[in-house]
Amino acid sequence: MACDMHGTIDIHVHSGPSVASRKLDAGDMLKDAEARGYRAFVAKDHYFPTMMGTDMITKFLGDGSCEAFGCIVLNNSVGGINLYAVDAACAMGAKIVFMPTVSARNHIEHHKGKKFVGAGKMKIEEKPIYYLDEKGELLPEVEELLRFLASYYPDVTLGTGHGSVEETDKLVERAAELGIRKILVNHPFFEIDGTIEDCVRWAKKGAFIELNALVYDDVEPAPHHLSFDIVRQIYEQVGYRNIVIDSDLGQTKYMLPVDGLQKFADLIMDRCGATQEQMRVMLVDNPAWLMGLAER
Repeated sequence: MACDMHGTIDIHVHSGPSVASRKLDAGDMLKDAEARGYRAFVAKDHYFPTMMGTDMITKFLGDGSCEAFGCIVLNNSVGGINLYAVDAACAMGAKIVFMPTVSARNHIEHHKGKKFVGAGKMKIEEKPIYYLDEKGELLPEVEELLRFLASYYPDVTLGTGHGSVEETDKLVERAAELGIRKILVNHPFFEIDGTIEDCVRWAKKGAFIELNALVYDDVEPAPHHLSFDIVRQIYEQVGYRNIVIDSDLGQTKYMLPVDGLQKFADLIMDRCGATQEQMRVMLVDNPAWLMGLAER
């Protein structure tokens, strides 16, 4: 049975322009999303905030049925965990502030000796970012970031990025303590090495667990991609009310985001027994709340 994708909000699309090679630009993604009946998508770039581009394509290229939104990722290219960059991004309408991805020490260690498919053509080597101190506590700049978001931008979602389980654990715990309600744990198994138990614990603190089409071998076959059985376990043990389904696609070597997300959604219905109503919660309702497009 094919999943009805009408109203879908894909909050993790790697569209261009970018210093990384991409399969499509955000304008192409907007047209694809409109054709599939999407409500919105978030263009994510590892190196540069995306709000300027997404605002312009929505205004000048869109037909009004779908919105493109932007975000910022706190990698070295924006100064790392840089509150000034976050302040400017949020003031411009960023929907998600992601912790470090390509600059995260955990990410760099996972890609030693091999090329990351989403890497850009940068000349300067990444300086690894690890945001816990020697006692395992959050660095002061992370505490400042969380307090800033909690005080001034409670509707902006905090994405956990590519940090380690230890970093993610402290981040989610402290964010929840400070009253940050919109937390998205990014692909917790893929290169993060989280467990089902970790996901259940984070979900109990109010975080949403992300399931990405890209990282599962039955969607996009690759030696480093994951078994679909992980999806079934998360669906059963975390529960659909705390799950967000998105594509994480846009890389040149893989399928288009709208095609990959459709395939992934169909597989979840077929293999996990998810109903169309449950799929709507994971594809539409949960992302809509995280983007500030709906109340809970």
